[in-house]
Amino acid sequence: MSLTRSERLDRLPFTSRHAKLLVGSGIGWALDAMDVGLIGFVMAALARQWTLSATTLSVIGSIGFAGMAVGASLGGLLADRVGRRQVFAITLLLYGLATGAAALSVSVGMLIALRFVVGLGLGAELPVASTLVSEYAPRRIRGRVVVALEAFWAIGWILAALLGFFLIPASSAGWRWALAVGIVPAAYALVVRYGLPESVRFLEQRGRVDEAEVAVQGFERAAGVEPEPSELRRESAQGQDGIWSPMLRRRTLALWTVWFGINLSYYGAFTWIPTLLSAGDASLTKSFGWTLIITVAQLPGYAVAAILIEVWGRRATLATFLAGSAAAAGLFGWAVSQQPLVGGWVVAAGCLLSFFNLGAWGALYAVGPEIYPTTVRGTGTGAAAAFGRIAAIIAPLVVPPLIGIGGRGLVFGVFAAAFVVATVGALFLPERRALALDA
Repeated sequence: MSLTRSERLDRLPFTSRHAKLLVGSGIGWALDAMDVGLIGFVMAALARQWTLSATTLSVIGSIGFAGMAVGASLGGLLADRVGRRQVFAITLLLYGLATGAAALSVSVGMLIALRFVVGLGLGAELPVASTLVSEYAPRRIRGRVVVALEAFWAIGWILAALLGFFLIPASSAGWRWALAVGIVPAAYALVVRYGLPESVRFLEQRGRVDEAEVAVQGFERAAGVEPEPSELRRESAQGQDGIWSPMLRRRTLALWTVWFGINLSYYGAFTWIPTLLSAGDASLTKSFGWTLIITVAQLPGYAVAAILIEVWGRRATLATFLAGSAAAAGLFGWAVSQQPLVGGWVVAAGCLLSFFNLGAWGALYAVGPEIYPTTVRGTGTGAAAAFGRIAAIIAPLVVPPLIGIGGRGLVFGVFAAAFVVATVGALFLPERRALALDA
């Protein structure tokens, strides 16, 4: 019996075609991160320039995540119906144009409305991009490749920190120029639409077998492998008719638990860090400089996770990094509670938080696409992301009242507890290392 197209992709080494897909998707991922990261710096600037209350700042920070919740759910559904590449390109175009328009905001209401539209595009993009990359990555390094994709998030966040450090404090219009840079994804949408391949598994599901065959043969030739055309053998959908079917509901519940906990802690912390630091005795420039250093620590977190995910496995790596995030959040809460702030302690604790937290994100994005069959892979990953965005909506809103009740230590204590809950959820996920994507 001839190999299926999925099996033919799994047997290949990592080639220039894989690298093109990874980098092409990763640039979109980095632009996404840059946009999400910028809002924290914009909030810090607007707090002083427009004299906004903590409540208003919370709404600005949260509204984008409300859009992301809707976008993630719709994006996953559309990806299973019209294709991964199509949705990827559309989402880049949507949030790029909306971000550029946000730079022209003349009121808080206008900024909030446009941030919601930005969120629609951002939320839909991430699960779709990780699904596309995972469906092409060779089996033995699939987790590592998806973690490498997630590492582009750190690049985008670093770009946001650089814009925040150099551009936003430079003038009263600095935050507008920073947001204007966010229009770049709209142009990059053309690269995605015409430069990246569509998912072979999606094409097969839609009966577009000739296109699927052409895509597979392109990857085979890049690896110096003689193509062996194969007949379509559809995967069985028995017991897999939905993400809450008997076969899938336990993994769906575990995945949603992890997504909720990690979103609550990550976005609650990193959206507010620039504002919290600048609200103390640190100047805007100094606090942004500390945030930039903390952000750079994301890169080694991804690197270590990429190594361990194929050595320890997905579940152990994810749980370990989540547990480390819990400990780091507690330490950071102590550091930012000291007055005056001690830069060394703030940066050291923040770097640990970045290292563990972003390593956990990398492992999480590798897990999601692996635990669902092709027919509901986009839906499953998108639904988990959408549920997680509910926590992202809540996170910026709860920071001001928590500070009022128990100070910054309580804020990060709550985030540490959320990481612990996510760690428990990770232990109930299935281990999929070295298994075929549709096994």
